[in-house]
Amino acid sequence: MAKRRSQLLEILYSSGPAAAVLKSAAKHRDRGLASELRYPFLAIVGQTEMKMALLLGLINRAVGGVLLVGARGTAKTTAVRGLVDLMPVVERSTCEYGCEPEDVILYGMDGVCKDCALKLGMGDPITTAEPMRLVELPLNARLEDVVGGINERVAMEQNRMMVERGILSQADQNLLYIDEVNLLDPLIIDAILDAAAQSQYTVRRGPMAATYRSRLTLVGSMNPEEGILRPQIQDRFGLRVLVRGVENLDERMEIYRRAAFYKNKPYKFVIDWIAETESAQWEVVEARKRLSKVKFAQGVEREGLRWIQELKIDSHRAEMTLFEAGRALAAADGRLEVTLDDLRIIAPMALRQRQTETAQRFFEAQLKEDQTIQSIITGAPKTAAKKPRAKKRRPSHTPTPTPTHNGVSSVSEDGQETSPKTPEVHDETQSRS
Repeated sequence: MAKRRSQLLEILYSSGPAAAVLKSAAKHRDRGLASELRYPFLAIVGQTEMKMALLLGLINRAVGGVLLVGARGTAKTTAVRGLVDLMPVVERSTCEYGCEPEDVILYGMDGVCKDCALKLGMGDPITTAEPMRLVELPLNARLEDVVGGINERVAMEQNRMMVERGILSQADQNLLYIDEVNLLDPLIIDAILDAAAQSQYTVRRGPMAATYRSRLTLVGSMNPEEGILRPQIQDRFGLRVLVRGVENLDERMEIYRRAAFYKNKPYKFVIDWIAETESAQWEVVEARKRLSKVKFAQGVEREGLRWIQELKIDSHRAEMTLFEAGRALAAADGRLEVTLDDLRIIAPMALRQRQTETAQRFFEAQLKEDQTIQSIITGAPKTAAKKPRAKKRRPSHTPTPTPTHNGVSSVSEDGQETSPKTPEVHDETQSRS
C-alpha cells in the first residue's frame, strides 16, 4: 500500500505556483555536496610530456600505468582529475557477481550465474554502457579496504561471513589514482601492482575465497622530496614522467590568469573549454577502437631492442612499455603503423630510471666472479706430481756412542755412525828382515 501524503501537500502538488517550486526542489535537491566541476585537462599550460603519458595510458591499458614524479604545485593531481572528462564509455556488467559475455566464451554457460544464463538465452544483454570513473585511493587505506575482506556488519548482525569487494574490484575498467604513492604501505603497493598486472586477484578469508577482475589503468604521483620508491615498485610503472615547473615567463603568467579565472568563474571557464574537451574525448574513443589494428613498420621493433640493450636495461618491462606506448601514440595520431619517430618520442618516458647504479655494480662484480670460475673449470686437468722422499736426519745433538762387539763405535762429523777401526799389527819378522 502506497504511503499517503498530507492534504496540504496534496493541494500544493496538485495546482498553484507552489507546485512547480516543490517539484523542482524535490527533483534537484541540494544535499550540500561540493561541485564536481574539474579544471579542464586541455587548459593546463605546458606539461606536454605529462599530458601525453596520461592520454596514452587511457588509450592503451597495456602501457602499464603512469608515474608522475615532480615537486608540489606542478598540476599533477589537477591533470589526473581533469582526465575524467576525456574518459570513454565502457561495457560494465549489471550482475552482482560480475558476469560478462566473455565468460560464456571462455567457460560456457557454467561460467555465468543462472540469472545471466537465462538473460543470454533470451537474447537480453547482461552489460550496460557506462563512462569510466576515477577511483582515488586514500593514503590511510588498509589492505582490507584495497583488496576486500569480511563484511563486519553482516558478520555481527546476521552471524554469517560475506566477502566484501575492495577498492581494486571497484576500479575494474576504471582509472585508479594513487597520490603520494611513495608514502603508501609497500604491502598495499605490491598488492595493487600485482592485481593491475594480472587483471585479476583472489581474496581468501578463512574458508571463503573470491576472485575479482582488476582491469584498471593505474596512475601514481609522488614528490621526490618526501622519499623515493623502491626500484622493484618503480619498475612496475610503465611510463615515468618528470614534472618540472614551467620556465617560460609568459607561460607562467598564463597559468596564473587561467587559475584565477577558474577560481572566480568556474562554470564560465569550463564552458569555454567544453568544445575542445568533447573533441578530445571523441579522439580517445576512436583511438581505442583503432588500437587493435596498429602494427609495427619493418625494423622498428629491432631498433627499439637495440636501444634497450645499449642502455644495459635488464627488465623486460622496458620493451613492453616502449612498444605498447608506441602503438597507442600511432592510434592517437590516426595511423595504423608505428614508425621509428613514434618510439623516439616515447623512449625517454619508457626507458628512464630502469637501471640503478647499485644493480650495475652488483652485476659487474658477479660477472668477474663468473669469469674466474669459468677459467678454472674449463682448464686442462692437471695431475699432481709425486714429491721426492726426504731423507731422515738424525737429531742435531751429539748422539751417545753405542758399544759394539769389538769395542765402542765412533761417530763421524756428519753424524753417521761408523764401525771402529781395527788396530794395525806389524809383523816383527818382516821388520827384522
